[in-house]
Amino acid sequence: MMIRTICFSGVLLCTSPAFADQLNLNGAINQSSVTQPSASDSSTFVPIRASMTDHLTLEQVVELAAQHAPQVRAEQYRQEAATADSDRAGRLPDPQLQFGTQNLDMQGSGAFNPNADAMTMRFVGVSQDIPSSAARAAERAKARANQGVVAADTQDAQFRAKRNAATAWVDLWVAQRAETLLNRLSIQNQIAIDVARARLAGAKGTATDVLAARAASVELDNQLEAIRGEEQEAYAALARWVGPNIGHVPLSAPPDFSRLPVPETHLLQRLDIQAPLLSWAPRVSVAEADLQRAQASKQPDWNVGFSYGIRAPGLPALGTFQIGMRLPLFADHREDQDIDARHADLEAVRADREDARSAQTEIVERSLARWQSLTAQVLRDESILLPLSSDRTNTALAAYRGGGSLEPWLAARSAEITANLTYVNTLAARARAWTELAYLIPENLQ
Repeated sequence: MMIRTICFSGVLLCTSPAFADQLNLNGAINQSSVTQPSASDSSTFVPIRASMTDHLTLEQVVELAAQHAPQVRAEQYRQEAATADSDRAGRLPDPQLQFGTQNLDMQGSGAFNPNADAMTMRFVGVSQDIPSSAARAAERAKARANQGVVAADTQDAQFRAKRNAATAWVDLWVAQRAETLLNRLSIQNQIAIDVARARLAGAKGTATDVLAARAASVELDNQLEAIRGEEQEAYAALARWVGPNIGHVPLSAPPDFSRLPVPETHLLQRLDIQAPLLSWAPRVSVAEADLQRAQASKQPDWNVGFSYGIRAPGLPALGTFQIGMRLPLFADHREDQDIDARHADLEAVRADREDARSAQTEIVERSLARWQSLTAQVLRDESILLPLSSDRTNTALAAYRGGGSLEPWLAARSAEITANLTYVNTLAARARAWTELAYLIPENLQ
């Protein structure tokens, strides 16, 4: 009987350092506190060997994934790129070097001779484009907002890595817990077989009872074998987070899955600082910067230039100084249309943000309701159902040893195995619900 089937997304580990992103409550990013990967960082993956730890804790797996998951490292390098873009944002463009020949005769006896005509001049000069201060300010604002988006995406990648790594650890823990429970139940199977054989030898039982007891034992063995297979699969999934040489390192005791590390009220009241929503505030800032840039386009951009020209021998050299500006004369058909489009984009992002908040509210409420319900089920199983199932099986076995029928024990035994596997499935579902909620709010914002 399969406990469950679940896919894990996983990663190998690398030597690059961890990165700390700090986001304030309105979504702005404190970039000075972010450690960026350097060009010298190695991309070689270094597995964590099982010998490095006696017991593998959930916290260890989660922190390793948050620091070294490839998707987290990818976002950290994007953050480095955004920082570089921010450094150059709003600066003047490079000056232009200009040189050539003006008023060169193309016909006649002096064709292509720069000394044939007094108006011919060889020149060299430089020019500089000067965008408006409003346009450069908008470019800087957008670069800062993009930094915020990438930093928030890094936090979200860390959240997803933590959740997936925690789920992998839970999968292994649940498989081991199921194996322990069924191993304990298998002890009684041998007792039933011994009793059936003794009764058959004393002419008080039948061969059918012996065969039925042995069949029950074989069925339990098959279930144990299936669970061991799931355990091996879980080790393979966990190895993607802690290294391929994990072996069969034992797991430490799990955290208390009946208690969340974050107050339930925070999960419902502080939606904007949850990892899946952190990027929305800077996304709004990006759209606002785009609108600011469109509005700045109605202000003229400037251009200045100077050139020095040499004419034919005996003629004085000439200098030229030029000033140019862009004239937004047809704003109704150009700049105003751009402003309207960017304003619509901003309102669309704001609407998408509200939709994302509503969706996240639903996700949190559903996860909380599921976790609370499963916690109550686990408590009921542990305090009532499992003891009742065990007592029923023990009573039926005692009755059989006293001369009763084997059928009540077989039925009770099957029901107890089903109750234990159901209990393990409930444990797994509660733990998965816990992982969905436990890492929503980054530690630096709790």
